[in-house]
Amino acid sequence: MRVIVVGAGFGGIGTAIELHRHGFTDVTVLEVASGLGGTWLYNTYPGAACDVPSHLYSFSYAQRRNWTRLCSPQEEILRYLHEVASYYHVDRCVVPNSKVVCCAWDDRACVWTVRTEDGASREAEAIVLATGQLNQPALPRIEGLDSFAGHSFHSARWDHDYDLRGKRVAVLGTGASAVQFVPEIATQVQRLSLFQRTGNWFLPRGNRPYPKPLRALFQRVPRVQRLRRGFMFRYMEALTATIRHPHTYGRLAALRSALFMRWQLRDPQIRRKALPDYTFGCKRVLFSSAYLPALQRDNVELVTDSIVRMDPAGPVTGDGRTHEVDCVIYGTGFKTNDFMFPMEITGVGGHSLRDAWAGGAHAHLGITVPGFPSMFILYGPNTNTSGGSIIFFLEQQIGYLRQALEHVHSNGAAALDVRADVETASDRELQSRFEGTAWTMCDSWYRNEAGRVVANWPGYMSEYRERTRTLDPTEFQLYYRADESQ
Repeated sequence: MRVIVVGAGFGGIGTAIELHRHGFTDVTVLEVASGLGGTWLYNTYPGAACDVPSHLYSFSYAQRRNWTRLCSPQEEILRYLHEVASYYHVDRCVVPNSKVVCCAWDDRACVWTVRTEDGASREAEAIVLATGQLNQPALPRIEGLDSFAGHSFHSARWDHDYDLRGKRVAVLGTGASAVQFVPEIATQVQRLSLFQRTGNWFLPRGNRPYPKPLRALFQRVPRVQRLRRGFMFRYMEALTATIRHPHTYGRLAALRSALFMRWQLRDPQIRRKALPDYTFGCKRVLFSSAYLPALQRDNVELVTDSIVRMDPAGPVTGDGRTHEVDCVIYGTGFKTNDFMFPMEITGVGGHSLRDAWAGGAHAHLGITVPGFPSMFILYGPNTNTSGGSIIFFLEQQIGYLRQALEHVHSNGAAALDVRADVETASDRELQSRFEGTAWTMCDSWYRNEAGRVVANWPGYMSEYRERTRTLDPTEFQLYYRADESQ
């Protein structure tokens, strides 16, 4: 069975490893970038790191005991992924500089044709879309965005050749990326104007390098690592509980966050601007002990007036003020609801996935979509986590799709397709579980314009593991080629 994987981040590399370990050796991983790594290849901004502890933000079967700190920086995570890919000999499966533009299902031959931007075409019995949710930088919809005469770039495509020292810099956006790079650049620039639409809930994150005795303990006593991973798993599940139950556990978490923020923000004026006015957990909760103090530096201004347009000199806010700057950095996140688009994907009868998702992205367990046989999505609709590790979710999804391919193979079939009634029922049940949770209590990138939550899983990591542990063959129909009988 030929399998094509699109994307060489954690999902794509994990898929190649799992399939190789179970006898599926004809695996090709197509990657648009020059090498593997996914988000950890692209996001190289100052201070880039994961806010999930590394012993949980890593494959369960490839636990590394020499992490240098609790939450590893970008370089260390990228190195880890390279080491894992090399150890399992799947780095040779990666075809870099291969931007997939089209995946088309052939009803008669029961194969997928995958075309890349360079005109190359490949066929496979199954495709795995491992492009993720946080892969396409988004720019704000501001009048005159291209009229700015200075230098500009997105944080996910950081321009390391541009020297920020002594410059007047505007940062648009105060999300997870900005929270990491703002403290780093605030000490270099002449003036930093930080434009915020809404404040964030913060929890502390101490992330100093491990002392040598502790690193030696991790190295020599494997059980310590397992205990730490288990503890962090339960801690993250507790964070999810605060979002699922905003009026009880959520209020306690909000109180803890508010006290931490008030302790860090001694300036009452800045505190009033920075404190959020929405339910704890409705938007992504951020972990940092360095960002809020950076707001109180003499050369930093937190601007909460909305930007009405961009002039050649810089952003113009609603109060009529022009903020003259030399450089604009867009910390405005990603096109999270686009998933693998603008890639064109057509399934049975030439039906477009874009049309199937016109009302919002949906998939059974976030993995399979009716009418698209043997197409599997990783980090797909409703599989993001507000309190957990996406690597954990990816492992469950990869194990599930491997079982699906084994089911196809053992039955001598060509492909399998999730039943439409199964997917409709599971989606209805999933969406109903958001009622009363913090996720529905404000607008966020978790939701589309109609208010449907398209990004997040409504439950716990442990629950997702149970639902994907064993493939239920009755939820699928098998496809056979025209010259084969059932």
